[in-house]
Amino acid sequence: MKAVRIVQFYPELLSIYADRGNVIVLQKHAERRGLQVQLTRLSLGDSFDPGACDIALMGGGQDRDQEIVSTHLRTQLPAISDFDAAGRPLLAVCGSYQLLGHSYTFELDGQQTTVQGLGLIDMNTITSHPRLIGNIEIEAELNGADGEPFTRSLVGFENHAGRTSLGPSVRPLGRVIRGFGNDGASGFEGAQFQNLIGTYMHGPLLPRNPWLADHLLNQIE
Repeated sequence: MKAVRIVQFYPELLSIYADRGNVIVLQKHAERRGLQVQLTRLSLGDSFDPGACDIALMGGGQDRDQEIVSTHLRTQLPAISDFDAAGRPLLAVCGSYQLLGHSYTFELDGQQTTVQGLGLIDMNTITSHPRLIGNIEIEAELNGADGEPFTRSLVGFENHAGRTSLGPSVRPLGRVIRGFGNDGASGFEGAQFQNLIGTYMHGPLLPRNPWLADHLLNQIE
């Protein structure tokens, strides 16, 4: 029986709004395909081995936790870049989505703080008021395992103060039908690069959109 190797990054810090549900649904969908599941929970101090991972998952976290995570995450940049270059899927939600960009600027303990991100996606995030909260629906535009593009509805819940600005060449995850998305103004939500997907959508995302779990698994078969 073939095994699918899933790595969950920093679950003790990046797993708010029940983002662990994404791991559970992905496991269940893999098992229904007759696949064994090997789940690794990557903690601070652990090294990410791109050769021992088929699908990577990152969840959301508070600003203080993101500051802690960002330092260690940047030490894993070469390995994560190799993983992305190999065409393996990575799903990053909310706080971890912000860390895929160049920087994230927020207010912490009354002072403006900027943390450096991975720079895998040409984007920057800065917090503003009010928070963008509520249910969200987007028209996602993805490429299938055969390389053919397809469009499908994604629904979720967003709760973020971040305003994320995408670079001119960055492909968003989709267009906002209802809700706020990246900044509440551009009409776009999330970002994608190769098989890397970043989004503000909790829910958790995969239980509310089980077809996306199948899409991630299709990328590795």
